[in-house]
Amino acid sequence: MNLPLLCWGRRLFLGLTLAFLLLLGLVPRAQGSHIRAGDIQAKSDTTAARNPRRIFFKMILYTARSSPVKQESATFFFGDGTNIQNVPRTGFAQVSADTDINVFYFEHTYNALGQYDVSFVGELRKANILNMSPPTDRYEFYIATRITIDPALGINRAPVLTAPAIDKAATNQVYLHNPAAYDADGDSLTYELAPSQRTGSLADDIIKLYNNIVRPTDIPGFQYPNTRDAPGVQVPYVNATVGAKSIFQINRNTGLLVWNAPSSSSVGEYNTQVIVKEWRRVAGARPRLIGQVIRDMQIIVEPSTNLRPEITIPRDICVVAGTTVNGAVTATDPDRNPVDLFAYGGIFPPATFGQTSLGPPTARGTFQWNTECNDVRRDPYLVTFKAQDRPVGGNSPLIDEKVWSIRVVGPPPQNLQAQLISGSGARATLTWDRYICQQASQILIFRKEGPSNFNPDSCTTGIPAGLGFVQVGAVGANLSSFVDDNNGQGLQRGKTYCYRIYAVFPLPKGGESIASAEACVTISGRSALMRNVTVDRTDANGQITVRWSKPTSSAGFTEPAGYRLFRATGQSANPTQQVYTTTNLNDTVFVDTGLNTVGTGYNYRLEFFTAASTTPESVGPASSVLLTGRPDQGAAGNVLNWTYNVPWNNALQPTVIFRREQNSTTFTQLATVTGTATGGTYTDRSVTSGDTYCYYVRTIGSYSGENLPKDLVNLSQELCIRAAPCTPVLTLRSLNCDSLSSVGSASNVAFPPADFTYTNRLTWTLDSNNPAGCNPNGIVYYRIFYQATADAPFALIDSVTTMSYVHRNLPSSAGCYQVQAVDNIGQRSNLSNQACAEDCLFFLLPNIFTPNGDGVNDTFVPKISSPVRRITFRAFNRWGVKVYEGNQDPRINWSGGGNVGEGSSTPRLADGMYFYQAEVEFLDFNNTKRTYKGWVQINR
Repeated sequence: MNLPLLCWGRRLFLGLTLAFLLLLGLVPRAQGSHIRAGDIQAKSDTTAARNPRRIFFKMILYTARSSPVKQESATFFFGDGTNIQNVPRTGFAQVSADTDINVFYFEHTYNALGQYDVSFVGELRKANILNMSPPTDRYEFYIATRITIDPALGINRAPVLTAPAIDKAATNQVYLHNPAAYDADGDSLTYELAPSQRTGSLADDIIKLYNNIVRPTDIPGFQYPNTRDAPGVQVPYVNATVGAKSIFQINRNTGLLVWNAPSSSSVGEYNTQVIVKEWRRVAGARPRLIGQVIRDMQIIVEPSTNLRPEITIPRDICVVAGTTVNGAVTATDPDRNPVDLFAYGGIFPPATFGQTSLGPPTARGTFQWNTECNDVRRDPYLVTFKAQDRPVGGNSPLIDEKVWSIRVVGPPPQNLQAQLISGSGARATLTWDRYICQQASQILIFRKEGPSNFNPDSCTTGIPAGLGFVQVGAVGANLSSFVDDNNGQGLQRGKTYCYRIYAVFPLPKGGESIASAEACVTISGRSALMRNVTVDRTDANGQITVRWSKPTSSAGFTEPAGYRLFRATGQSANPTQQVYTTTNLNDTVFVDTGLNTVGTGYNYRLEFFTAASTTPESVGPASSVLLTGRPDQGAAGNVLNWTYNVPWNNALQPTVIFRREQNSTTFTQLATVTGTATGGTYTDRSVTSGDTYCYYVRTIGSYSGENLPKDLVNLSQELCIRAAPCTPVLTLRSLNCDSLSSVGSASNVAFPPADFTYTNRLTWTLDSNNPAGCNPNGIVYYRIFYQATADAPFALIDSVTTMSYVHRNLPSSAGCYQVQAVDNIGQRSNLSNQACAEDCLFFLLPNIFTPNGDGVNDTFVPKISSPVRRITFRAFNRWGVKVYEGNQDPRINWSGGGNVGEGSSTPRLADGMYFYQAEVEFLDFNNTKRTYKGWVQINR
């Protein structure tokens, strides 16, 4: 029988047809276009036998009810090269006239830690999506969720989007949508828009051909709805520019999507991606992106004469954990239609919302939330309220949405008390009631000198910067006491110390409490105080005098008592080298000798010890005043800077600058300057170039408070500065281009010859006003700097003692110069002005050459030429056919042969007239390019 052969032939025909369709990209695909929108949620294993690599997933998919295809199962890709097929649908319901909701649950255990994109590739999108290139029912539907498996994250749950992924809009009305996402772990969420995507292959092909690797790309022709809707303009709304081009944008922090506004020609269906990103706060580091949900949502725009309702919600608030939050939500409709109210967010339940009236005239609802300590977090909770009217006459319902921000903060710690420890004035004991929120991680302790008037409100947590408080400790939230001994140095007598504490909560939620009430202690008497660290002698074997005041106490001091003085080299170094000790409390001066005070500062710290205390009182540190300076022509003088690190205030009285002029033996007062907490600066402009000036400064400091030392005088070391040399004024003699061109024109040979070089001549004077009053005293030589091209840096090429310079043997005259003066102690002036030379740009080709091998005029070369970098030369016969082209020789050197076109590989062209085009790149400073055209006669 021939039947088997016929079947074989039919199969061959079908196979060839399929191959042909594959080649054309017309592979038959299952006609399952029905998917509207969806997203995938994820969470790590929370079962008793928890496996951190086991992840549970839930997908919510919206499909077209009118499609004959039903999504009864699904295939998912786990991002690790594996998949799961035929996952059955476990939930199904009709949500509107032509939309069903489908719910799928599945799980996967990963073999390794890492980050994975779990995705669904659906077959296929619904037809006639307007903001994509048709046919949209041939595009795969793609959504994904990114998860991170890391033991450091603990139990992690992906964001949950509580509002539906499909929504309706009306023409000429503002469209609003909020996914109402929340994160159960308290991670921060941000929102972005992105184009809808496809994969280019169905799930079966991804499994068979691509090893379960999903590679999504943007759908062809995707446009955001407002871009596709060209006539759309903005209508009245918050921050709208009425009449301007319509907008389609999402708030990064709240997730509120606004399309203002679809036009009458925009009726139809649109899709877009909303990406919700999940950020984990990590102590001491920037927030870490640990996941994201890609929702593909659909907006259905319908014509309507309906007007949008308006919702009113409470103002954003902060509440203390344990407070019951009550909020009234109302809405009105301009068409006097009834209005349904909805609430979305991660706090439902336990929060509740119930509508009490539909209206008209006013729809009303009541929100209630009993907050707890576990609700404390850094970010506010966002509750999305939606009002949707019930129009008549076949119009589509419209909505208004607003987001209420509720931040839950920790209650303030209660009953903070501060007491001095019996028998010593160096420590304070703090106690408070055990903190009510045991979810807190720590209690932070802060201290300042003197009381504050800080009265925090419910939105002010912690202690704001600028109040003068510094952190002195931290304890676990389960503790209720702390001893402050000033980091082992003891508290100082004569001062009042005030304390506040507050609680902080663990990440990822974070959050803080309101600060406690203030508790203060006052320590009687007065501690020792540093008074002076002044330089007596400036020398490599210099001297500094250190002074301090005696401590006082109403009870006296138990012997033995005394002082220990410590020193460090450098103003900010910790003084640890003991240089003096005494048990004579009246001995309050120490002269420190053998110090290099020429350019070094020193720092001192005093300890007062007594037999009654095991912790000595530490005073200081206090540093010497260190003066630095330099000649500065930009500032036209000598710039002085001085620094100090002292416990008193040197900014209340002016610092005095003293100067000794050259050939003088005495210092005189030059100026006074108001300093800062750490130093000051002054520019001496009354200097003469080449002269040497010596300086020192005197600071006058005071302690704040009654009966504390005032007028504390301290001197810096002496510093000598030689004023900077005068700045040269440079002149460069210009090249005579006309003369050079005349020489070349008169020459019978090519000019300039190949070995021709250029010479630039420089001269300069000294500017007697830069700096003011300068003179050439002490200048011993000058430095010459040269810049060959505009892109090259200036480079030192020579040094001379004269005030002129000749730069010879240059391949080009182009270049720029600067000169700098140097005096006999090596100080350099500012660089002079820039003086630049340009090449003479001339180029002349002859009209005849004789390539006959007699050694005379055998090649075609420029008769006159400035230095060139490259010449691209082309020759053409009288019919316009190119016969020669070359660019390797900067002097052309054409021998009359052909290498292209008619004359290809011709050793010699026929005698006669040829036309040429020469594209010349000159070797000048600006890299000038010019094109020359003409003719030339070849005669042999």
